[in-house]
Amino acid sequence: MGVDVAVSNLTKRFGKQLIWADVSLTLPAGEISVMLGPSGTGKSVFLKALIGLIKPDEGSILIEGTDIASCSEKELYEVRKLFGVLFQDGAMFGSMNLYDNVAFPLREHTRKSESEIRDIVMEKMDLVGLLGAEFKLPGEISGGMRKRAGLARALVLDPEILLIDEPDSGLDPVRTSFINQLFVDLNAQIDATFLIVTHDVHSVRIVPDQIGLLYHKHLAMYGPREMLLSSDEPVVRQFLNAQTVGPIGMSEEKDADQLAAEQGIDLPPLPPIPLQLEPSNGIPRRSQRPPGEWCRLNGITPPPGSFTKEAEHASGASQQAH
Repeated sequence: MGVDVAVSNLTKRFGKQLIWADVSLTLPAGEISVMLGPSGTGKSVFLKALIGLIKPDEGSILIEGTDIASCSEKELYEVRKLFGVLFQDGAMFGSMNLYDNVAFPLREHTRKSESEIRDIVMEKMDLVGLLGAEFKLPGEISGGMRKRAGLARALVLDPEILLIDEPDSGLDPVRTSFINQLFVDLNAQIDATFLIVTHDVHSVRIVPDQIGLLYHKHLAMYGPREMLLSSDEPVVRQFLNAQTVGPIGMSEEKDADQLAAEQGIDLPPLPPIPLQLEPSNGIPRRSQRPPGEWCRLNGITPPPGSFTKEAEHASGASQQAH
């Protein structure tokens, strides 16, 4: 069972450079959250702050009563046992085969026997579809397989919080679809709290329960998937629909002349909100809500054609076109 992660008024600077300020959100227990934003907005820095690799300058990060922004090293060590982390490239030890890579955390942090370790490693490798590849070296397999091996390693200590950094980086659309399905299936099985950092807008539209957008040194919006996908807030609308018209430019923020030139331009209508990806067995996850529930409860009329199979296909085709 996952746990809540409550972030309050988080601020981080490197010297005089402000990365982001006053970031407040709660990652709900057992739900899949996604954090996205233009390049250079500090998404990976945010992940590192959550696990205590970087200390924020202000604010708190509460996990089961411990503020990891200000706790002792001993307390931080204990809280970190709740985490599993999947790095961008899998972060495999190149001289070890996949089995030993996945077994590494168990050998370092537990007193389990090699027989117990083998059972756990093979279970996790089966979960990510890598049975039969356990004796391959990282250099002998594809990038997608390395990511899955990294995911197996992140799962061996049965984490309650799973942090995932750019899982689609370097993957083709087919492999991205497979790994999206894998995350949804895993969440259904282990009920952990997921936070995924990604640039892939199509994945953001179909996978998470919650979406956050970092932009221009602050958290532009964070909330239920349907809230952001139906939002007319300029930054959110532009980013989630991969549009050129809006405040985001090539250097993150457009200047006044560029924005003035766009005045009066009619934006295309919001695309339909697609159905959320379901587990392979067709049984909804504990945190999964009925399609359109947030819109109904909040009196929001979703874009025409939302929550249909056609909307799902249209969403994918739209993102490929952009």
